[in-house]
Amino acid sequence: MSRNTIKFIIAAIILFMVIKTCSSSSSETSGWEKSPVDNIVQEYSDKSDFSIILADMDAEGTGSSTIYKHKYKVLIPEQDTVLVKETPWKTVSDVFFDQHINDLGMEIVYKKNGELHKETAPAGYSNFIGNDKYGRWQQRDGGSFWQFYGQYAFMSSLFNLAAYPVRRPYYDNYRGGFYGSGRSYYGGNGGPSYGTQTYGKTGRNTTWGSKPSTFKSDVISRVSRSATTTKRARSASRSSSRSSYRSRSGGSGK
Repeated sequence: MSRNTIKFIIAAIILFMVIKTCSSSSSETSGWEKSPVDNIVQEYSDKSDFSIILADMDAEGTGSSTIYKHKYKVLIPEQDTVLVKETPWKTVSDVFFDQHINDLGMEIVYKKNGELHKETAPAGYSNFIGNDKYGRWQQRDGGSFWQFYGQYAFMSSLFNLAAYPVRRPYYDNYRGGFYGSGRSYYGGNGGPSYGTQTYGKTGRNTTWGSKPSTFKSDVISRVSRSATTTKRARSASRSSSRSSYRSRSGGSGK
């Protein structure tokens, strides 16, 4: 093997190590890690339209050993129907769980006409409600409410419209100021009309309400403690890395 070839191999190895180190450092600094939702998005990357709903959430264990879990429903429009696929429980990070602590029963990602959006909205608002392919607005009780056509009536149950009727002002408010903006929309004026905080009230929910009434507050407390511990560990790790780097590269010099 020639000397030039050896030099080239050594240079390639060094370059690879530098790139790997920078990538690891960047990931550590940002605290980002791939979530199950990212995997779902990748799985259905060939679809131009879909919605991902946070169907359920749970937490097991205590302290630093707590395991946080999500379950999702993926809605995929087809020519004459809508496919609904429910995932098994997926383990998520404490940070991701905390990010969506208020989003139970809501849409947390949707893809529309090939464009992906990661924002929280009432289930169905992005692709189905307001779309005349699936239903229409009807007047009743002095207001305008969304109703699905007969062949899509199953979506009324899926979105729990009996408990969460879609009022036209809410929908117009979402489309006018939140759709595609990246901002979350929970409806209502005096408080949220959708999401975790509305579950357990007036028999609206079918999952969260079956859990003990203290579940949400307990989980939020555990998430907060766990996230704080994680952030401290990451901060300490970065500080240690910087100190180690200075000790290797520094010195009094002569």
